[in-house]
Amino acid sequence: MDRTSMIERVRAEMPEKRWKHTEGVMATAIILANRYGEDAKRAELAAILHDVAKFWPTVRQGNVIRDNNLPIDVLNYDKELWHASVGAWVAEHEFGVTDVGVLDAIRYHTSGRRGMTKLEKIVWLADYIEPGRDFPGVDHVRAISEVNLEEAILAGLDGTLSFLIAKGVRIYPLTIEARNSLIEEIKGG
Repeated sequence: MDRTSMIERVRAEMPEKRWKHTEGVMATAIILANRYGEDAKRAELAAILHDVAKFWPTVRQGNVIRDNNLPIDVLNYDKELWHASVGAWVAEHEFGVTDVGVLDAIRYHTSGRRGMTKLEKIVWLADYIEPGRDFPGVDHVRAISEVNLEEAILAGLDGTLSFLIAKGVRIYPLTIEARNSLIEEIKGG
């Protein structure tokens, strides 16, 4: 599918405010890819599709997860996590994306995971720091992203975990694993 058609279809799946967010993620992913030596076209493709299923009804998302053998454990956590796995499935089955790296960048853009690839890190961070985001600590993470990809993600994960702890909700294990893995990577093992 060509880029223009893909954008039109994805845009139709979300409110205008979320589309503006997606445009910000696209632009930020390209900048980060160029800064950190990743393929900008792959980063942009993952960014275009990262929230394709975010505004689907939760019943529909849950059905896609159950009916397609996606990781079922996510259903025991916040519904905000569901769209990432569903989005990767949609990217593959409805948009014809075959690049496993792009699919994984979509799949883990919310939770992160242990041993994230550079592309996964870029899409995760682009989603976190795109220009439309405005929450305590985001400018600090943006500043770190100018010089160190892993340190920026670690700061972002710390902010996310603090937010979730303050809300008193369960934390998806992959997010904790992502943080621990980054600490090991930064400290050299």
